[in-house]
Amino acid sequence: MVDPQSLKSVIEQLNAAEPTEGKLSVKNKRARTVARLVLVQALYQMEIAGTGVESVIREFADFRFDGDIEGETLGAADEDFFAEGLRTIVQEQDNIDALVSERLAANWRIDRIDTTLRAILRAGAWELKFRKDIGLEVVINEYVEIAKAFFGGEEARFVNGALDGIAKDTR
Repeated sequence: MVDPQSLKSVIEQLNAAEPTEGKLSVKNKRARTVARLVLVQALYQMEIAGTGVESVIREFADFRFDGDIEGETLGAADEDFFAEGLRTIVQEQDNIDALVSERLAANWRIDRIDTTLRAILRAGAWELKFRKDIGLEVVINEYVEIAKAFFGGEEARFVNGALDGIAKDTR
């Protein structure tokens, strides 16, 4: 999906960026950041391979967390956050996709968006709608940085605008 150097650099960028996420320790903030990045990868994998949610959660728990992702060890992930996100996104996909679709240009459908970009938008929309305990600035910033790791500036700006609109719709 992406160059391993980019994965490592996005984790470093996200952990250095403001605003901070509530009262999480630096270690827990990093684990949450890793969980977001891995959540995007899991959504991508599920869509491409057609793998079920529980199977992907088990695979990541057994083989990927604290291990090697794209040739790079990223550190511990917030596994509960990851699993909650993946399950909710799958369970609420119609609602989440409707939120994302509202932010697309006329005549664009969500299935026309790049698979990775769609995963980023779904994950961000999940947090904005279902995790109101997390500041919208944190959510938007983290997914914009993830978009920058996978794409160039244009896609990151699109993610920023779409998630900002979804935040207005949901909060």
